[in-house]
Amino acid sequence: MNQIPEIPENKSKRDFLQWVLAGGVTAFLGAVLYPIFAYLNPPKQAEVEVSSVKAGKLSEMEKESGKIIKFGTKPVILIRTANDELRAFSATCTHLDCTVQFRKDFGMIWCACHNGKYDLNGRNISGPPPRPLDEFRVVIQGDEILISKKT
Repeated sequence: MNQIPEIPENKSKRDFLQWVLAGGVTAFLGAVLYPIFAYLNPPKQAEVEVSSVKAGKLSEMEKESGKIIKFGTKPVILIRTANDELRAFSATCTHLDCTVQFRKDFGMIWCACHNGKYDLNGRNISGPPPRPLDEFRVVIQGDEILISKKT
């Protein structure tokens, strides 16, 4: 029943190697996973403060049509009605932030995500949108259409 006692030096070498390997594996996993998580979580973009934008020429926009214009980082929908009036609203649906569009066949603003409908005054008339679209001011200077925030 002779037992050979374990040498403490081997144990400390083994512990040291385990710590080195565990540290290497942790560093490797961090080097692989960090870029993946950084890619999946994009950085916040600063809000661009814009007071007005040029939306194009009046002569190029047909009656009963609409188009989306970038207003800083947000979309705005510009509509030219059958009565030749120009109206602009936020193009972001008030339900789940989908982009709305003008539908000539419906004669209204429509959100494709959940069939939300707005009249040509931006009021929500059908579907899940809880409130009207935010309205913008439309100014015509010569043949140029300008859109600005209402104050």
